[in-house]
Amino acid sequence: MDRRELADFLRSRRERITPAEVGLPAGTRRRTPGLRREEAAQLAFISTEYYTRLEQARGPRPSREVLAGLARALRLTDVERDHLHHLAGAPPGPPAGPSREVRQSILDLLDRLPQAAATVMSATGEVIAWNDLAAALMEDFSALPRRDRNFVRRAFLGPHRQGQRLYGVSDVDRFARNAAQRLRTVAARYPDDPEVTELVAELRAGSAEFRELWASHDVRSEPTLRKTFQHPLVGPVTVNCDVLDITDRDQQVVIYTATPGSPSEEALRLLSVIGTQRMDVTG
Repeated sequence: MDRRELADFLRSRRERITPAEVGLPAGTRRRTPGLRREEAAQLAFISTEYYTRLEQARGPRPSREVLAGLARALRLTDVERDHLHHLAGAPPGPPAGPSREVRQSILDLLDRLPQAAATVMSATGEVIAWNDLAAALMEDFSALPRRDRNFVRRAFLGPHRQGQRLYGVSDVDRFARNAAQRLRTVAARYPDDPEVTELVAELRAGSAEFRELWASHDVRSEPTLRKTFQHPLVGPVTVNCDVLDITDRDQQVVIYTATPGSPSEEALRLLSVIGTQRMDVTG
């Protein structure tokens, strides 16, 4: 544990955060830049005395729970969090489970793709971010409970829309096979994550198809470059599929685009206007 470097690092991170960033009043008698020590301690759920000792290079080695609280309170990036662990003499281990936190730059990217339907998928196949056109092409994910935003669960267990499995995509069987294979590698990467364990158990209990695929122990994954959605309002929409890996978060950005000048491009343009409203419902 490098107490002096840890103290200096904590102080520098604390002083760069404005009270407004964490919902605290700035006040008129604030003499220190950034947060006060007691404010940082409160946000980290530790005592002010303990935090002060850390900044004075007098504190004992913090536990991993304390380090997690400090990283959250001081809004550390992933790199800064790992650096904090190393300074404290507790090198970071692998994450307990797949990350569901999407970087703001990725969210901004989705919004800058108005002619493409784009989603961010977690390692377990959950849609954790999307743009408006993706919601129009598939469905309004914001209206779904979190469990129903998991495409692996939907592929094997439903629910189905108008009798269609997973939006009537043309490659649903290949998707299901690839999803099971990817999930096996995810289970190996996160053996202690209860959500991964519960998802696998649920799929094995509820789907004979998944049980068969799981028993094969295959971990291959074939990319899908093109697929067709069966949309209830605009009909078939054929799109190209491109996947961008976000390796540090174990996430993927999936981008669907139509061939320029094709009927599917016109269908996507119409969906961008319709959005998620139900045009097939009459008053």
